[in-house]
This record gives sequence, structure tokens and C-alpha cells, in this order.
Amino acid sequence: MSTTDEIRRWSEELARDPASLVFLQLAEALRRQSQFEIALKVALRGLDRHPRHAEAHDLVARIAVDRRDFVRAADEWEAVLRLVPDHVGAMKGLGYICFQQGRFDDAEWYLAHAGGGDAVSAALETVRRSSGGIPQPELASIDATNALPSAPELPVDPQRLFEDILLDDGQTALLLDASGYVLGGLYLDGEGHDLGHEIGAQLSGISEEAVRATRHLDIGEWKSIVFETHAAVVGMAPTSDEGLVVVAASRATPLGLLRLLIDRCRVRTTEWLSRNQAS
Repeated sequence: MSTTDEIRRWSEELARDPASLVFLQLAEALRRQSQFEIALKVALRGLDRHPRHAEAHDLVARIAVDRRDFVRAADEWEAVLRLVPDHVGAMKGLGYICFQQGRFDDAEWYLAHAGGGDAVSAALETVRRSSGGIPQPELASIDATNALPSAPELPVDPQRLFEDILLDDGQTALLLDASGYVLGGLYLDGEGHDLGHEIGAQLSGISEEAVRATRHLDIGEWKSIVFETHAAVVGMAPTSDEGLVVVAASRATPLGLLRLLIDRCRVRTTEWLSRNQAS
């Protein structure tokens, strides 16, 4: 059954029984199709009927992240933790938001309480590197709502260009020049193989195509493209020298967080290219 058929079936079931928990599947399917406003309305209606349902709050939080409403997302995930104190998804979500905001001490606390697993362990290690390896007693004394740590030193190894920005094992990023040549980063498949050069060859000239398309449609300069595949969510954005930043993550990653990763990778690219040009 196609997603469209499932959405229709769930919508009909919810119309017959407004109290049905099928709103969870319906809103999630709409979210995955980037219909964030409709997904939010469905999720909020369901939440009104089930205010103590932790997964309903979690769903609203993930949709809020997709809409870049991080305040709402944090509130909803905090509500999840009041209902289910050890909810892994809420811990990871709050840790992710704190990391993106530069609140590394809070991010470390949430991730440390998110249970085990390679992805969480890798995320926790990344946060600790980004915080400068500050010992836990010192972390506890920082006012995380006001103190923003200084930016990490730019990596020397081009392959590690985005290493401290990416939190999850399922995330990867690549910097290409205008001809599709790999300048930095890695594009790893599920088995850990670097497909950077193959991806670069396939995407050669994509920036020019995007420029032509936006000019033809008269919608201004293109800033980024985000799309979903069967294997991952992928985002692309142009660089100042007509190159391309490519970021991929697991399908479970909210699109709003993917856009944040793209923004952070673009900033890192600008800094790195400026340093190399100066030298």
C-alpha cells in the first residue's frame, strides 16, 4: 500500500473516531511528506484528546523541529520527560537542540542519559570534543543559557572538515568544488565506505542547474535543497566559490535539524576556504 493510500485510510479512520490513536501514524506520514502545517494540526488535535500520551508530545516536538520552532520542540520534549523520565527520543532530541544552540554542557547531560548505543556514544563524544574536553565539575558551573563556547579550531585534515559538527553515525557531509571534485569531508555508506568521489561525479554541475532553474522560475537565488530518499534525507547548499555542500542523515532525522546541519556546514566551509585562500 502506498503512503498516499495509507494517509487516506488513516484520515478516514480518524474521521470515524476522532479519539483514535491513528493520528500518530497519520501525522508522522504527513511529516515525512514535508506537509508540516497539516501534520502539526493533526498532531495537536490528537494531543488535545490525549494530553498525557508521551508519543503524542514527542511527535509534536519532531514536527516543531521541522518547522524550526525549537522553543516549542524543547517544551514538548520536556513534557515527554515529565511523563516518561527515561524516554530516549526526548533525551536525544533535547541533546540535539542544545548542541545546535552551542549549549554543550546541557547537550552532554541529555545524551549521557539517553541510554547506550553506538550513535548516542558517538554523539556524546562529539559534544565532549566540542566543549573542549571540559571536566564535568566545570561543566556544572557554566550558565548554559548565556555562555556560548568559542568555535572549535578548524581541522587540518580535509576529511575531518565536518567531523565535530555531525552528531550521529548516520550523518555524513561532503564539500565539492564547481567541477564535483571532493575538497573535504566524507560521504559514507551504511558499511562505512567513502563514496565521496562517486557522489561528486554524479553531482557535477548541479549548482549550475539549480541556478538556471531558479532564474527560469524567477524565485531568486537558491540557498538549499532538502529531499528524502528511501535510504536517507539529503540536503545540498551552494558555497561562495560555486561549489556544493552535501549533507546526508538517516530518515529518522527531522528535516529542520538537517537544515541546521547544512547551515553549520556552510559556515564551516566559508571559514575553511578563507583560511586556505589566505595561506
